[in-house]
Amino acid sequence: MEQNIFATVHARVIAALRGVVPGLPDEVAARVEVTPAREAAHGDMATNAALLAAKAAGRKPRDIAAALVAVLTDDPLVAEAAVAGPGFVNLRLRPQAWLGLLGVILSAGEAYGDSTAGAAVRVNVEYVSANPTGPMHIGHCRGAVVGDALANLLAKVGYAVTKEFYLNDAGNQVTALAWAAYFRYLQALGQPVTEEDFSEIVPGGLQYRGDYLIPVGAALAAKFGTSLLAPDGSIGAAENWIETVRDFTIAVMVEQTRADLAALGVVQDVFVSERDLVEHHKVDDAIARLQAADLVYEGILEPPKGKTIDDWEPREQLLFRATRFGDDVDRPLKKSDGSFTYFANDIAYHVDKLARGFDLMIDVWGADHGGYVKRMQAAARAFGGTLDVVLCQIVHVLKGGQPLRMSKRAGTFITLRDLLDEVGPDAVRFTMLTRKSDAQMEFDIDAAVAQTRENPVFYVQYAHARCRSVLRAAAEALGEAAVAPAALAEAALDSLQNPAELALVRHLGAWPRCIEAAAAAREPHRIAFFLYDLAADFHMLWHRGRDDAALRFLQAGRPVETLARVALVAATAVTIRSGLAVMGVTPVEEMR
Repeated sequence: MEQNIFATVHARVIAALRGVVPGLPDEVAARVEVTPAREAAHGDMATNAALLAAKAAGRKPRDIAAALVAVLTDDPLVAEAAVAGPGFVNLRLRPQAWLGLLGVILSAGEAYGDSTAGAAVRVNVEYVSANPTGPMHIGHCRGAVVGDALANLLAKVGYAVTKEFYLNDAGNQVTALAWAAYFRYLQALGQPVTEEDFSEIVPGGLQYRGDYLIPVGAALAAKFGTSLLAPDGSIGAAENWIETVRDFTIAVMVEQTRADLAALGVVQDVFVSERDLVEHHKVDDAIARLQAADLVYEGILEPPKGKTIDDWEPREQLLFRATRFGDDVDRPLKKSDGSFTYFANDIAYHVDKLARGFDLMIDVWGADHGGYVKRMQAAARAFGGTLDVVLCQIVHVLKGGQPLRMSKRAGTFITLRDLLDEVGPDAVRFTMLTRKSDAQMEFDIDAAVAQTRENPVFYVQYAHARCRSVLRAAAEALGEAAVAPAALAEAALDSLQNPAELALVRHLGAWPRCIEAAAAAREPHRIAFFLYDLAADFHMLWHRGRDDAALRFLQAGRPVETLARVALVAATAVTIRSGLAVMGVTPVEEMR
């Protein structure tokens, strides 16, 4: 039996449909679905096959459904088939069909749920991509977790995934960072300079004032001594030090970013530098390709929404014909000073991804970039690429029912390290995935460490720990060999007949379908929901065993019945671990 029982039944439904409707068009067959029944009373699964085939067959949907029922009732997996509504077919499988999955799960181990749905398509998942101007903060955290879990999810269903960080190390913000680091360098050398005095000579004023740059200034002083000062010991001319300080500071901040992400369990395969793209003329090359395809022109844009002709200065600009590719307006590629816009740089970056051979690009952005989606997708289409964008809404952090105080070190925000120090990486990752990414969320630190059912991190981890405690007890009673996965995969399972036991098995059987659906929708939060519901089924069965001896996992003097239940427990633990691996969360052996 294959892992995905829904796929197995789907194949049998298609075979039956082709028998009932000779010459069924392939495009109709491709739209047929087999989904979980909405209500348990209706069965285990439902299919829309008859509804979709009716037009092609020139027959009433319920007539086709009745013919399908006649065929599927004879299938050895099917206990009952029935017509429902305008032409749906509800299916109830035999218990043995579900129980047969336990051996499949135990044989697969944590690879349970793996599939080839991704067909080895090369996909680039780019996430976090922060400016290297400060420590990772809570605003980066959600995107980091969502992006990493999404990449894991896609890999599990058979995509060839590259995890990428786009380093925004070009432009005015890194120049401002260099000035701020130089100020800390002066401080480290004991120069009598204040923020106010220094701000007067900094273009745009001193922007980055957090304490996190104090160690950078000290490191600059240790490496370069007074060589970055003027010969008379005063502040040096910017042209003599700014590139050195900029490059040094960016390198330090990137290493800190890597360390912060690693503490969260995020390790990306590739870091791509925006400045490198600019310096290697890849922006010029991308724009030249657009010009050669007649996709740029000199034009004047309409005033932005909310602006009138009185407060909008129209000017001729180099524009990309974004409207040809689904955008609302054409987009500027150059600023008034003749330099390229951020959008032009981003076009070059995505063209570079395509040149590296990726079939699909997925970007994970903050929700404040929502207005940027259409133009970037238009640019990708212009170069023959496909870009999906996942947006992550803001996270509010609470402690003691109040917003968490800002970090002293960062100055204006809560750092990722602050959050990790409070609750640990597993709780951070799981909690960040308990809401759809484009929904705002409150991260309650007290709730994330509470040992209650309302805390999904604890609830799922507790289910796994309970599974492991049962397996340890079974090993002591029956011997390690008897409860090894290979031995349990061969256990006789006929004694598992209680509705609560079968409900748990059905839930385990839904895991491969959940994985494929979550990957297709780009929604890793579905994994957290699945695991919480699975944990609820397991905890319920555990508690029922306290009152009903027949439902206890370890049955004294009944080794056959015990092994069947231990197989169920072991399969539950395997599925939980499979899900936690996608989320990047470490399962626990016991709760402390």
